[in-house]
Amino acid sequence: MKLTLNRPRPQAAAPPPLPTYPCLAEDVVVHEPAEAGAPWIVQFDAGRYLRVGAGMARLLRSADGTRTADDIAAVLGAPWTPELVGEGLTRAQRMELLSGTARKPAGRRRFAFVPPLTFQFTVVRPERFLARFRPLAARLAHRSWAVALVALVVVGILCLAFQLPALAHALSHPVSVSTLVTLVVVTYVGTVLHEMAHGIVLSHYGGKPSRMGVMLFYLTPAFFCDVTDGWRLPGSGQRVRIALAGITTQAAIGGVSGIAAAVVALAGGAPGVRDTLLLLTLTTFVSGVFNALPFVKLDGYLALMSHLDISHLRDRSMTDARRLVARVLFGGRYERALPGVPWAPLFGLACMVFPVYVLAMAFTVWQSMLEAMGLVGATVVSLGLAYLGLRLYSGAMRLGAEARAAGARRWRIWAVSLVVLAGLLGIAREVTLPYTVSGGFVQRDGRVLFVATGAADLDAVTPGATVRLKGSGIVLHEDLGEARVTGSRTVQVEAPFSVFAPVAGLDSMKLPATGVPLRVPRPPAAATGLAEVDAGRRSLGDWLYLRYLAPFWR
Repeated sequence: MKLTLNRPRPQAAAPPPLPTYPCLAEDVVVHEPAEAGAPWIVQFDAGRYLRVGAGMARLLRSADGTRTADDIAAVLGAPWTPELVGEGLTRAQRMELLSGTARKPAGRRRFAFVPPLTFQFTVVRPERFLARFRPLAARLAHRSWAVALVALVVVGILCLAFQLPALAHALSHPVSVSTLVTLVVVTYVGTVLHEMAHGIVLSHYGGKPSRMGVMLFYLTPAFFCDVTDGWRLPGSGQRVRIALAGITTQAAIGGVSGIAAAVVALAGGAPGVRDTLLLLTLTTFVSGVFNALPFVKLDGYLALMSHLDISHLRDRSMTDARRLVARVLFGGRYERALPGVPWAPLFGLACMVFPVYVLAMAFTVWQSMLEAMGLVGATVVSLGLAYLGLRLYSGAMRLGAEARAAGARRWRIWAVSLVVLAGLLGIAREVTLPYTVSGGFVQRDGRVLFVATGAADLDAVTPGATVRLKGSGIVLHEDLGEARVTGSRTVQVEAPFSVFAPVAGLDSMKLPATGVPLRVPRPPAAATGLAEVDAGRRSLGDWLYLRYLAPFWR
């Protein structure tokens, strides 16, 4: 879901002169309050919204290209004067609300980039289609249905809890192709329903969902529904319900699948069907919990921002966090962006750190594919790292600018920056982490081989190194014992597909790999599985390089 209330972008200090007959840009719409006490809303740039007072709204509505500033002052009456009208219109010009400014009226763009790392592609304009579900939404908008939903979710969670042994078995073994396809299809259908739910609830309250499509959210494929029009609604509670509609849909799907898994188990149904339903229940609930986290621009954050009725809560909290760090490091006096929210700096710090974790998880998902792309993959990773470095540099410059504006001494800024940089270099050099080389193992002709693709750091696989053998579960990995590397001689082999991906039934597919002979006290219980070579310890800097950069250049 996408829900934003955009502030005007900062402009140059000296705007061009006001036109004699000022006129709003063609994509600017001034919306009246939805009810008494609600704000006036200015919509512009195809989905950006700005709250204004009644006086400013009347002024903007009067700028129709047929009146001068004197005419507008006469129409508005006291206390408006030509001077006040000129000041108001100058503000509107700085916000790029008038025609003739540098901003071009936004068309119906298909592609959009949302910093820091989200790419959106619009597929449909869903307003008319989702409006057909208003009768259904009206029937479901009752407390009895909310109680039924809570009961459904609770029973689904209990069914999942009572089947923990079966769930653990499903998580510790490879999945079948049919289970994998079912999970992917149902998960993405559920995601579409999740996004439709946002738009349906917005339409129920009288808003207009403007776009639906696909996106890369921190390199993770997903869908989106633009419900920014929710900012025109009079009540924050309505926007909260719009934000939570998707999670509610996911919770319902998880509850139904959990109950279905229990029914299949009690009826003595096929274990594969039960396992598929259990995995679907778990992934749906986990996805819902992740969506509820407020540290990235997902449903939980949008619900929190709507509940507090504070626009740009995340950006302003990160500003407070940045100023807190600047005050601690460099000194100076800083104004709070959110003085009425005491927890904003800590929330802002969490918002800064959590996307790094999300990006690292997404990179782990895509790493194998990028490694297989060779030079192309290396180029993509290099561009990504360059962008990340640019963001870090931009953040550091912004921190320094905040400190200088707050009166921090320049020598202290430089001194502390050098100390921090030296500290980071020292940590990268002195802190060590255990380093492992991941791959798989196969049993062939009475011997066991450690096998890995060309991207693996085989130079670190030295004779005598300990190798831990594990089962190929999708999440959990059964301990199958230990082995030792017998020598440095390698052999070229063709390994089954299941060695590198936890999918059963595809062993007829062979992948070229490099094998290293192992010595085992007794043969492992499985013919194939995962293997992890203990390659000693590396400094933090070397560990990061070997783990995330070196595989793309081997």
